[in-house]
Amino acid sequence: MQYEKIAVCARIYLQLQIVGIDMSINVKQVIESIKELSSQDKALVAHCLISSLESKQEDGVDDAWAELAEKRYLELESGTVKGVSWQTLKKSIKN
Repeated sequence: MQYEKIAVCARIYLQLQIVGIDMSINVKQVIESIKELSSQDKALVAHCLISSLESKQEDGVDDAWAELAEKRYLELESGTVKGVSWQTLKKSIKN
């Protein structure tokens, strides 16, 4: 499956060259390096690329997420809430 996706990227790269669209050296390096990345790194790169395509972000979204993260962190630190392990969470999702 992973190699199929790399093959798709390679085909796109070749098609762009055929129609005369030359990619920058940076894009070529990224495409060539994809197969070397771990799944986690690929996911991060994909997230960053998709996020960069978003044209407009509503005002205050980043602040709202930061506020929520701070609130939840303080709840964990104070003992108001108890954290759940990844194993426990996966079991609850499966059931």
